[in-house]
Amino acid sequence: MCGIVGAIAERNVTPILLHGLRRLEYRGYDSAGLAVLQEGALVRVRREGKVRELEKAVAEAELQGLLGIAHTRWATHGPPREHNAHPHLSGDSLAVVHNGIVENFEPLRARLREQGYVFTSDTDTEAIAHLVHLHLQAQGDLFAAVRLAAAELEGAYALAVVSASQPDRIVAVRSGSPLVVGLGIGENYVASDQLALLPVTTRFLYPEEGDVVEITRDSVHIVSADGTRVERAEHEFDGSHEDAEKGPYRHFMLKEIHEQPAAIRNTLEGRIGSEEQLLAAFGDNARELLSRVRNIQIVACGTSYHAGMVARYWLESIAGVPCQVEVASEFRYRKPVVMPDTLLVTISQSGETADTLAALRAANSENYLARLAICNVAGSSLTRESALVLLTRAGPEIGVASTKAFTTQLVGLLLLVLALARVRGMEDADFEGMLEMLRRLPALAEQGLALDGETERLAGEFVEKHHTLFLGRGPLFPIAMEGALKLKEISYIHAEAYPAGELKHGPLALVDQDMPVVAVAPNNDLVEKLRSNLQEVRARGGRLYVFADENARIQPDDGIRVVTMPRADELLGPILYTLPLQLLSYHVAVLRGTDVDQPRNLAKSVTVE
Repeated sequence: MCGIVGAIAERNVTPILLHGLRRLEYRGYDSAGLAVLQEGALVRVRREGKVRELEKAVAEAELQGLLGIAHTRWATHGPPREHNAHPHLSGDSLAVVHNGIVENFEPLRARLREQGYVFTSDTDTEAIAHLVHLHLQAQGDLFAAVRLAAAELEGAYALAVVSASQPDRIVAVRSGSPLVVGLGIGENYVASDQLALLPVTTRFLYPEEGDVVEITRDSVHIVSADGTRVERAEHEFDGSHEDAEKGPYRHFMLKEIHEQPAAIRNTLEGRIGSEEQLLAAFGDNARELLSRVRNIQIVACGTSYHAGMVARYWLESIAGVPCQVEVASEFRYRKPVVMPDTLLVTISQSGETADTLAALRAANSENYLARLAICNVAGSSLTRESALVLLTRAGPEIGVASTKAFTTQLVGLLLLVLALARVRGMEDADFEGMLEMLRRLPALAEQGLALDGETERLAGEFVEKHHTLFLGRGPLFPIAMEGALKLKEISYIHAEAYPAGELKHGPLALVDQDMPVVAVAPNNDLVEKLRSNLQEVRARGGRLYVFADENARIQPDDGIRVVTMPRADELLGPILYTLPLQLLSYHVAVLRGTDVDQPRNLAKSVTVE
């Protein structure tokens, strides 16, 4: 969602700030701005729209300075207008950038107005700027003022604050929203995502919940929520700077779709050589904890929720463990009945998804056996706050619509299923057979992506449509849901998914020549049932687009287009059938001329409720 970049250096920081904002564009935003200390005064430039508009304005202003903060905004309080863009100022001497939401901003605004402060925006953020300024007037120290102001804020947020009166520091706070500190030589940085800073550093500190951080050119000082001076471990980024570049691809989404075989290899690497390697992938005490699991509760949002739904089928059919799956935004407000020896599994690409984190933290008071995070970002809140962790190793995912993060989550969940089945007594031959099946998965994914040209040809038949129905059965029903989500996210075509057996219970009323019906049909125990469901569509004049195993005996005909899928073990079907649905959505979106990587109204990392 919103993005923060800050820098203090012995050189002009404006290019660092602007480049960092460009690298945060994937998060989704509607305006951008920066404030730089130039010749002893804070100079602010803001623009509605894309970062390129801000870059033009900054170039015209010839803005330069050794200290500055910058921001991309995703509107929450107030429409996307320049007066609501960050940074927000108090007077002309103090600037704040802010991610998240301050829930008590209205009483704060009322109190600050009584103190004589004038508000020029609709945002909650401006209250923070004036509140810090108020405390700075009394304390005379920016770090102390920010700590006092943060103590009065309710909600989830990350802040970066600079003051012309103390030009040698940036003060930042992390409270429920992601924040990283980048380490340089004679310069240091702060950002909401390490990708923003990769051109200038690969060394990072990850502040923990409630930390207040003071950043100067030569030092970083951190005070924890309880007021204790603390040290946070330094981490070296282990990815590539080029991971965040499109290379020869037209869009990040297409690049990331085609990176999936390599991403799957990374997820599996060093984990499927033996039983010990597999269990070690989850943590030091994984064997002891997993051997005690009798129930599983999966909590996730969006695409990650679909991955959890697939895992339920696997967990119950292979590992024999009962499993519940729930959307985090609903689960966090329930009073669930926790069965004995329940493993809580949270799934998130970023590890900072607000509702998933809230669900994890609410589970502190419940009687869970342990908490396992399946996540793509080492050092994220989700991984730090979970007893067991499986990193998916997908690498940076820039496109808002998740692709490789989803398939690697499925692979990670399959590893969990295998680990649980093994500690519950899976036979050697079955265990080795599953390991061998996983070793073949990257090559099968490459075969699935070879259907790119065929899906591109299909895409033209969707361009003028307004609705699409996706059908699947068993573990392919969540894949139909994921296919529908991708199509609506990036092409803006309304799409819904149903279990194919539910057609007669309502959705069949929608079927006509203007409603394309997409079905996924692996050759499994349910294929005959699915064939009957497809006949129901055809009998009513619907046009069918079927991704089918060659042994499913679904033949192309008038009104039926069939894409033949690679033959694979039934267990791998959900992963492989995801690939052409991603490609189909991508090509439809390109033909419709939408913003594929940054679809309207959406953000990559949803860090507010």
